Amino acid sequence: MRILLTNDDGIHAEGLAALERIARTLSDDVWIVAPETDQSGLAHSLSLSEPLRLRKISDKHFALRGTPTDCVIMGVRQVMDIKPDLVLSGVNSGSNVADDVTYSGTIAGAIEGTMQGVRSFALSQAYLYEDGARIVPWEVCETHAPALLEKLMVLDLPEGTFLNLNFPNCRPDEVDGAEVTMQGKLAFNLQVDARSDGRGFPYYWLKFGERAGAFIEGTDIHALNHNKISVTPLKLDLTDYSVTDRVARALGYGAQV
Repeated sequence: MRILLTNDDGIHAEGLAALERIARTLSDDVWIVAPETDQSGLAHSLSLSEPLRLRKISDKHFALRGTPTDCVIMGVRQVMDIKPDLVLSGVNSGSNVADDVTYSGTIAGAIEGTMQGVRSFALSQAYLYEDGARIVPWEVCETHAPALLEKLMVLDLPEGTFLNLNFPNCRPDEVDGAEVTMQGKLAFNLQVDARSDGRGFPYYWLKFGERAGAFIEGTDIHALNHNKISVTPLKLDLTDYSVTDRVARALGYGAQV
């Protein structure tokens, strides 16, 4: 089996190294095309106004000056002579649950893999802050992901569907199994931090304030908070079929499919 890896934290990220170790438990034909620099929060963006600079680091390891989406496209259509059987995106430093999936470059890597017709999974590892430092328990995903992926790789998924895997912030032996979940809901409370540079010109940082969530049973948020691995099926089709008839009636048309 041929596996393509990417991420949004960059080619030197610890999570990518963890993902390579996970992938090598499944196959010895592992390729990496990852961003040259951190691309977190860029979602499913393409580089259309700048050239893509590709740098070979070692055999089957490439860094791209571009987004996670660019990386998957380059991996599938330029770097590899044969399309991969599996795309793995991650392991992200931090969970990608609830509304996070709309911003996440990690999720975008799996989206693009799916659009390229390749079975794709996004993997993310929850963490905590301790004394101002980010403490990421990579051993959780490294311990549990291989067996989980072996089961999911042979799953018959509908066209346009991919899986979002999130690993809880706990010790590996504290993980209480895996749960199939739905996307939860978070109140983001994004804030704008206004500052001035050395010449007095204004500049701004976006930052997260306190994030509240509805910890409803069955959601990805609830699973992580109960030390469970969250497995959420996501799909490319964003159509809200529940309101198509209402929209059609508002426009004076008959019922729609």
